[in-house]
Amino acid sequence: MAALRRKFGEDYQVVNTNRASAFSAPVKKKRQRFVEKNGRCNVQHGNLGGETSRYLSDLFTTLVDLKWRWNLLIFILTYTVAWLVMASMWWIIAYIRGDLNHGHDASYTPCVANVYNFPSAFLFFIETEATIGYGYRYITEKCPEGIILFLFQSLLGSIVDAFLIGCMFIKMSQPKKRAETLMFSQDAVISQRDGKLCLMFRVGNLRNSHMVSAQIRCKLIKSRQTPEGEFLPLDQCELDVGFGTGADQLFLVSPLTICHEINPKSPFFDLSQRSLTSEQFEIVVILEGIVETTGMTCQARTSYTEDEVLWGHRFLPVMSLEEGFFRVDYSQFHSTFEVPTPSYSVKEHEGKNSPPSPLSTPTPALTESHGTRHDRVVSMDCINTSDDRGRHGGAGSRLPSKLQRISSSGKEDLQRKVLMLSSQHSEKACSTGDLPLKLQRLGSSSGPEDENRLQLKSLKVGFEPMTQSTGDLYQHSLMPTLPPVPVPMRSPLLSAGRRPEDNLPAKLRKMNADR
Repeated sequence: MAALRRKFGEDYQVVNTNRASAFSAPVKKKRQRFVEKNGRCNVQHGNLGGETSRYLSDLFTTLVDLKWRWNLLIFILTYTVAWLVMASMWWIIAYIRGDLNHGHDASYTPCVANVYNFPSAFLFFIETEATIGYGYRYITEKCPEGIILFLFQSLLGSIVDAFLIGCMFIKMSQPKKRAETLMFSQDAVISQRDGKLCLMFRVGNLRNSHMVSAQIRCKLIKSRQTPEGEFLPLDQCELDVGFGTGADQLFLVSPLTICHEINPKSPFFDLSQRSLTSEQFEIVVILEGIVETTGMTCQARTSYTEDEVLWGHRFLPVMSLEEGFFRVDYSQFHSTFEVPTPSYSVKEHEGKNSPPSPLSTPTPALTESHGTRHDRVVSMDCINTSDDRGRHGGAGSRLPSKLQRISSSGKEDLQRKVLMLSSQHSEKACSTGDLPLKLQRLGSSSGPEDENRLQLKSLKVGFEPMTQSTGDLYQHSLMPTLPPVPVPMRSPLLSAGRRPEDNLPAKLRKMNADR
């Protein structure tokens, strides 16, 4: 005990969970179990009606599943009845032929020699069936019915021997007794392992022979009600004990602690220390493997109810290193000790530690991607925005005065106007395909002035030729990321002292003169 306290600290207290100890726990009403501690399923089938005939259709399995006392009774009765029936048939043949009256006549040839009564017929059958062959009683060649009965007796005896001896051999070699040497801890514990809350229990193998391909599974038996109102009694739910990681495949040469991590996928996600006292459930543990000596599959079962789950406990170590080998102390197999464990559930713990959700704010990368994207189709909102910016001295102030008057004259004459942009070092071209959809519809509407429609042509303003739509112009107008570098612009009005119409191409000047 002192060494244990030095190893685990003074705060840990060893708790002996052995039921045979003198510790008197408060008496609690025993709850009905689905699976007993020894693995027996506490289920009885009743009101089968006409389904009992199915047991006779599988007579061999029915005999193997019976208890030993019933197997021995059937074994003895079968042989006794078969012997009596066959001895009676030999006696009947002797009685019909009259061999009983000429038993001591040396000149008479009977069917079976030296058969005088029923006991002698019974002894003859036993000698024949057991192939003893004393040589005193035998069949003669003048009894064809005796020869036929002898053949029938040999076949029937072989069938009965194979059936009954096979049943006894299978029942004796059943691996159920091998499961008696597989141990489960009397209690399961809940504590933290690797920073995670886990449900744990212990398994062990008392024999030196191994369990080949040992695998463990866990089922949670708990009644529940569906959202549709259906009540499911004893609903079965799978508990993950390492199926995805291969931890359920056991190398069972020493006691192992099986761990079930309590996470959002676990049915114990909202289980706390307080709610454990009011819950009603049962954990069924199934250990399967192949017996190394016989090659037969063995299955061991046990179960843990809610009062057999200890919160905040951990199993004592049972392995120790001796001189050249490892020693397992099974006296501490069921013992646990207390460890500091949070009393709240994993769900409550994640709710406390979850960070607040961040506000949905636009990212700079997204803003830049939208700012640099060149859309070839411009909506009416873009036009309105550009108009507003033009009124406040934005991009619209760069247009010539003639085009500004045209844009404010009304939508009915827009199809006959030309959108001109002046720039110092670029050549820009605008087409009807770059205009908004509403303007295109206005341009395609029928009217008396259809024949006077003008085709928009690219206007040369400077050098460095470049094709650009009104959508591109609008995108460039919405990019105030860098302050514009002031470039001295040579206004035609100021430099030459001429009218704005003089800067237009010849064809547009002619159009204005015609108007």
